Amino acid sequence: MIDPRPGSGSRVPDVENEMRSIGEMARESGLGVSALRFYDRAGVLVPARVDPASGYRWYAPGQLDEARVLARLRRTGLPLADIRLVLAGWSGADADLVRGLLQAHLRRLERGLAEARSEFSTLEALLDHRENPMTASPRTRTVRLSLPAPALADALDAVRFAAGRDPELPMLGGVLFDVEGDALHVVATDRYRMAVARLTAVGHGGAREQVIVPAPLVDAMRALLGDDGPARFAVERDRVTLEAAERQASGRRLPHDFPDYRRLVQLPPGRRVVVDVPEFREALESGPVRVAEDLEPGRQARDVSVLSTVDDDTVIVCGDGAPDKETDGAAHRVGVDRGYLLDALAAADRDRLVLEFGPAATAPLAIRRVDDEGAFSVLMPVRLDD
Repeated sequence: MIDPRPGSGSRVPDVENEMRSIGEMARESGLGVSALRFYDRAGVLVPARVDPASGYRWYAPGQLDEARVLARLRRTGLPLADIRLVLAGWSGADADLVRGLLQAHLRRLERGLAEARSEFSTLEALLDHRENPMTASPRTRTVRLSLPAPALADALDAVRFAAGRDPELPMLGGVLFDVEGDALHVVATDRYRMAVARLTAVGHGGAREQVIVPAPLVDAMRALLGDDGPARFAVERDRVTLEAAERQASGRRLPHDFPDYRRLVQLPPGRRVVVDVPEFREALESGPVRVAEDLEPGRQARDVSVLSTVDDDTVIVCGDGAPDKETDGAAHRVGVDRGYLLDALAAADRDRLVLEFGPAATAPLAIRRVDDEGAFSVLMPVRLDD
């Protein structure tokens, strides 16, 4: 019979037909495709067969249990050298070796947790003796601004998607209005992404003032900005008010200070590539994804798109189960949450945008407007194992 897998040719329909592709092994073992590639290169879990024509990896039935053990070891943070020994002991039924390695790692984790608790206790004591900038009482100086309603609407649309929803971080649950002189920056972040927009305002002209407007009030303000007339923004003590088209939205500011976003957006120089947004969005939506691993507790698994640039200033969406040679020659490469990237493209609201890749896969990806350097968003990278 003919095996339908790429490059397989004629085969005997026995154990060969029970072999798993790298994608199937990833789904059944709990290891991502990128992790399987990494462990193949490291010689820890080597596929039973690699197709010489296509480069696709195939795993024997007996390797599934080993991969599941490896996935559990990986989640505990066991060092690679110890993983090798545990798997060797596991396959050789050397229970004493395996148990000894696992117990030694558990003791290391317990020591690390005890040390972390001690450091946190010290930090909390230090915080008791100084003002905490994340929870300090906000300043109460009055701020009054006038600005074009369409410009404010565009700025809020560009950043609102990045506002946080984590109740443990209430200072991120809104949009920062940062005014200095005649410049107003609006900023939002949920730690995994950040969006910034700049516009010109009149009426302040003084020292820098900041106020965090809670997300529901931001949405109410945005609903007022349908006309071309001016909008008037005011802060008096803990009240924030926006007036536009003879309507008003008002509420309390968030009683927190915002992180220093100016420091967070000081990105290392990288490579800029202009993309056609409709084409790029289609490539993202139809292209391959990976499943994010090593997420924080409580976070759902997310689809990750791996982006690379090639010599002709083209951005490609890298394959998941594809051979490694597909991305040979890629100058810059980064993995990002696909949903977050699609949100950023929609919020930027342009047919052409600039993607700025950092010098390494650990650097954030910036999405900038071609016609406005003051409006951009930044996505934190997802760790890639290969």
